[in-house]
Amino acid sequence: MRRRDVLRGAGLGSLAGLAGCTGLSVVTGGGDETTGDEDASSGGDSSDTALRDHPAGAAIADQPRNGDLDGHVIVVFEDPSCPTCKSFEEETVPKIRSNLVDTGAAALVVRGYPVVYPWGEPATQALEATYDRDEDAFWALFDHYFDEQSTFDSDNVLERTEQFLDSETSVDGAAVREDVGNDAYADAVQTDLDAGQNAGATATPTVFLFRDGDYLTEASGNVSYDLIATALGE
Repeated sequence: MRRRDVLRGAGLGSLAGLAGCTGLSVVTGGGDETTGDEDASSGGDSSDTALRDHPAGAAIADQPRNGDLDGHVIVVFEDPSCPTCKSFEEETVPKIRSNLVDTGAAALVVRGYPVVYPWGEPATQALEATYDRDEDAFWALFDHYFDEQSTFDSDNVLERTEQFLDSETSVDGAAVREDVGNDAYADAVQTDLDAGQNAGATATPTVFLFRDGDYLTEASGNVSYDLIATALGE
């Protein structure tokens, strides 16, 4: 795990952005600019790069997702310790799922990007270990981290993760905790960190949009559902 290397590579000028950005300006493939009041920022013009050829799409088939990859794809780099990610999960993701994923219009892919608070790194490893065992348990733990975000810290995250998995899922919490202690899923987390860095993600959350399988644009911060839907033509 090279969390310190990721932070160092981001540069001191980028560290403030890792907790969420301000301002919003998204340039779509047609050159039109969409603005709004969200706590977000954007960058990158459309290049028609296919999902699997884009850095954000590296090892995409192995990532947790809702929906199929044969339509629009929304790739989100998130940190369970990031307050702006919590807002995005509460305000935007439910609309993505109900209006785009459930209708078959798009897939939502989540990738761990633990660059904010230190407890986000073991939490992200625990998510990887849980996903490898049971997908439903992964989503339950993923939601739990955001629902109870303010109660976690580096001292209690593994104990509380074990307790949650044992009480709320069929996954063996002690086994997940042991895996995290042994860095068993450090490489899986590093794959996401590398993908985010190579794609240019300097904030959490960062959302990469692929319309019909081709890269369209990206935005970071508390990106609104309306911006995502409009950019994808939905």
